[in-house]
Amino acid sequence: MTEPTTPLRARDRARAEVMSELLAAARARLESEGSAALSLRAVARDLGMASSAVYRYVPSRDALLTLLIIEAYDAVGEVAEKVAADAHGADPAQTWLEVARAVRRWALDQPYSFELIYGTPVRGYRAPDDTVRSAVRLWGVIIGLLMAAARDGVLDPAGPDFDPAGRMAPEALAVAGFTDPTTVPDDVARIAIRSGTLFTSLVGAISVELFGHLHHVAGDYARFFDVTIATSAAGVGLRVSLD
Repeated sequence: MTEPTTPLRARDRARAEVMSELLAAARARLESEGSAALSLRAVARDLGMASSAVYRYVPSRDALLTLLIIEAYDAVGEVAEKVAADAHGADPAQTWLEVARAVRRWALDQPYSFELIYGTPVRGYRAPDDTVRSAVRLWGVIIGLLMAAARDGVLDPAGPDFDPAGRMAPEALAVAGFTDPTTVPDDVARIAIRSGTLFTSLVGAISVELFGHLHHVAGDYARFFDVTIATSAAGVGLRVSLD
């Protein structure tokens, strides 16, 4: 029998509503002025609140940035996870292409969120450990697809040999089910390192398009993106078909 859900108290509901409005106002400021110019004073003014009142909900500008960063990481992670889940059992290489395309669509639709997490770091801001769990969601999809390709025998062993000593961070390996980095088999460690190539090519391919570096260079941005993703995938042993 399902336990009845305890209704939120009026005070909790009010606080949740204010937080939702606060984050919406912060996102709007992010789009209009960029992350470096984000301030609690400006957000409070947009909401018609006193600056001192905002501090009851968010203790600092950096805490607000952290909330926005976690929100963005979770959004792109959810996009990638959904595509991978919907393609369950399909060819991992082709699934990776579809995941990459979906992340690109998200970035083009939410450019300021993409820039916040993958663009120039905000001067003076240091992301806390609170952001790590959300940040590695996309890495988890990449590692999972590479491991699936290895299990299916379609991860080309002729690809470059990655040194397993160059291990990924424990948080990234944890998404593959290894909470103790010292117990990670060499083949999985190699796969984890390969995931860095796929991640880098994905973020890089989106960045050059989003930040205007392809003007007068590529005519068909979508095709250029697909070729970039397929080329980097081939470099780690995944054969992506663009036919």
